[in-house]
Amino acid sequence: MAMPKRVYQSWKANNKFLLGGRLIFGPDAKSLIITFTLILVPVVIFCVFVARNLVHELQPGSAGYAILVIAIVFTIYVFLLLLSTSAKDPGIVPRNSHPPEEVPGYESSVSVEAGTRPLPRTKEVLVNCLPVRVKYCETCMLYRPPRCSHCSVCDNCVERFDHHCPWVGQCIGKRNYRCFFLFVSSTALLCVFVFSISTLYLKLLMDDSGTIWKAMKESPTSVALMAYCFVALWFVGGLTGFHLYLIGSNQTTYENFRYRGDNRNSVYNRGCINNFLEVFCSKIEPSKINFRGYVQDEASKPPKSNIHETEIDISDGDTRIRVEDDLDIGDDIMKISQRRNSEEGGDVRGRGSDRSPIGRSEVDFGFGLESHFTSRPSY
Repeated sequence: MAMPKRVYQSWKANNKFLLGGRLIFGPDAKSLIITFTLILVPVVIFCVFVARNLVHELQPGSAGYAILVIAIVFTIYVFLLLLSTSAKDPGIVPRNSHPPEEVPGYESSVSVEAGTRPLPRTKEVLVNCLPVRVKYCETCMLYRPPRCSHCSVCDNCVERFDHHCPWVGQCIGKRNYRCFFLFVSSTALLCVFVFSISTLYLKLLMDDSGTIWKAMKESPTSVALMAYCFVALWFVGGLTGFHLYLIGSNQTTYENFRYRGDNRNSVYNRGCINNFLEVFCSKIEPSKINFRGYVQDEASKPPKSNIHETEIDISDGDTRIRVEDDLDIGDDIMKISQRRNSEEGGDVRGRGSDRSPIGRSEVDFGFGLESHFTSRPSY
């Protein structure tokens, strides 16, 4: 009798797993080697050619040893943050094995040409008493939670999707954003530390030799480290400042780039202090997928949803903010809308009884927000 497969062994997306599914990486996890090298090599050079010499320059005392220990310990801390960001489930939404029973006879979006009525491409849910439009994902066969997007690299829907970072080889989402920010900001602090100590070492050499040129000739490694850290600081330091702004306004990178010109407040903005508390002090939820669990036999039919459709009153829509999903609705929605208009002459009550409620997977529909909401389809 064949042993049942584990979830990670039959996972349909592009993720890579290690240690029996305990660690989950993106498909470009090899880029971690480059990131690891870009951090480790300069730190090793710094410890050998700068910090070790400062042990003798700053005698008597233990200041030189303290600099060496700080450099080593802080680098290990940065690597732990890098691994935690890259090897953690970023907030993958479980896929459905069947599409929701919104319309009988649903096959796929391409079935429009064959005359079969597809699922609505979007629907509206309430977040903080404001309507938010979410989109149906053909790949995962679910309506994405608010702030969720489908990553084309990993081929997963990720909650509170920020971006896919090639430097860590993983999506940045709800469950690993905190580690990502700490990794970026800690790397920036490491650059500042190496730059400052290298400058101090050059200053001590200049005091002994008399001129800066003789000091630079005596320790060209310090000059190279200063130049390297200066360039790196523009990248990681700028990224740190940008994400501080995003956290303060409760935005994601994706939302900031998509809605940059809209000049509207985020529906998720709870105030600067609460936004920071939400990111750094809230409990990280467990993964919604047990990758080490065994694959269950698929049921012949999808389970009935116990969520009923509720109309959302948007009569005062002038004071409400509408957040659209990541793609335009397109020609398919035009066809669906025209078909719906042609059916307006029918009995509304009879037409509504032919549909079953929209089903969805049980996912938390907000980032640090209440997960209770009502929804209705938007054609």
